[in-house]
Amino acid sequence: MTAEAHRRRTFWQILLFSAGLLVLTVISAGSVYLVDKARQDSKSVVHTMEVENQINALLLEIRRAESSARGFLLTRAENFRIDHENAVAAIIPALDKLTRQSGDNPAQRENVEKLSAAIETRLGQFKQEMDFIRQGQPDQAAALIREVVSTEATAAIAEVANAMIQEEERLFRLRTINSDRSQTLAASMTGVGSGLVVLLALISIWLVRRSALARDEAERRLREGYANLESIIDERTADLREANDEIQRFAYIVSHDLRSPLVNIMGFTSELDELGNDIFRRIGSLAQVPADGPPLAPTGPGEIALEGADKQLSEDFSEALGFIKSSIAKMDRLISAILNLTREGRREFQPVKIDTSELIETIVSTLAHQAAEAQAQIHLEALPNVVSDRLALEQIFSNLIDNAIKYLKRGVPGEIRIRGRTKLGYAIFEISDNGRGIDPKDHQRIFDLFRRAGTQDKPGQGIGLAHVRALVRRLGGTMSVSSELNAGSTFTVTLPIAWNVSNRNADR
Repeated sequence: MTAEAHRRRTFWQILLFSAGLLVLTVISAGSVYLVDKARQDSKSVVHTMEVENQINALLLEIRRAESSARGFLLTRAENFRIDHENAVAAIIPALDKLTRQSGDNPAQRENVEKLSAAIETRLGQFKQEMDFIRQGQPDQAAALIREVVSTEATAAIAEVANAMIQEEERLFRLRTINSDRSQTLAASMTGVGSGLVVLLALISIWLVRRSALARDEAERRLREGYANLESIIDERTADLREANDEIQRFAYIVSHDLRSPLVNIMGFTSELDELGNDIFRRIGSLAQVPADGPPLAPTGPGEIALEGADKQLSEDFSEALGFIKSSIAKMDRLISAILNLTREGRREFQPVKIDTSELIETIVSTLAHQAAEAQAQIHLEALPNVVSDRLALEQIFSNLIDNAIKYLKRGVPGEIRIRGRTKLGYAIFEISDNGRGIDPKDHQRIFDLFRRAGTQDKPGQGIGLAHVRALVRRLGGTMSVSSELNAGSTFTVTLPIAWNVSNRNADR
């Protein structure tokens, strides 16, 4: 899958997720709103029914009071009187409850006020009727009942109650319609939302399936590529080893072949030196021959008595010959170093268990004379043991300790400290000194072959640190330096604690 296709697929996945989240949010919010509205509408419908039932209950109590009063008038039965008193006692609480229930409707509040006034009048009439009956004036009570039937109070009660019932029936129809509409909308919202969720789920399944297929295809290609990569790596490693071996053989052959003409040059240079001495002796002898006599005898064996231009020529010849000899000696040392490197590169490392403290103590004892001449103290701390190649470790630490002694500051007692620790399966060794230090810009230069840094007042070919780093790498480790001019140096060598057969000679 290309990067563009991956970005496009990621975009659509994000868009689908956002759309699903938006749909769920809208459905949830809409459903909550519609359900709440339907609940409120249903509550309004129930409230309307309760108000209408309360009106009928109030009218029922008024009619019960009227009928019980007439029954008591006709029969003088005590149960009618009690029933009348109970009905009259229930009218006021029923009216109060109706007043509370109708408080949200201005029209019904106005009707309740009218109804309250009519009921108050009617209750006064009930009291008069019962008083006439108790006083033994049934005719007066009957006349009052006939009069009440034709009064406005009874008609007002019936009229207002009827108006309130009609209003509640109107509200009931309206609120029922609203409730049905809310429930329908809620059901529609739920259905549409469910459909969208199902659609998004199907699209998600399709995208996931497509992604899974793409991932499987990518994994298949990766496995094939990995298999091919392993074979390519094996081929490249074999080529690299062969090339490395070829380079080592070439370096060995070249350095070996260079030594033969170099030996001839050294021999002929010695002969040229002797020949020059003979030539300049003869020149000196000829220059001292008297004009009228035989040549003078030499002043001493091997002495050349030259003057003027001849003497200058002899000195120039000797100086040039000295340069040639020093260059030959330097080339001889470089060739020897190259031969040593090629021999070391062909050596197969052998991992053995090494007491690092004992190994470095031995190295320090061999360098004790140089340390004493440099007035240097070497402090050895506890060191971790490792499994590695003994000869390689000897060369690594010998070179580093020797450099620490060699490059101390003049006139300052040397302090060289060797310490170690372990971390995550590696042994970390630090060789620090208080010597002349290394300029940070030369930190990499000192590890290059035949490259040196700082003042060149010490013998060397610029091979030691390059060889040390190559050995450290072959042992599966790393090497670094931390230093400032006139502030000492710290070389850090990190090596595997257990270097085994599986990684031996891996860098060859």
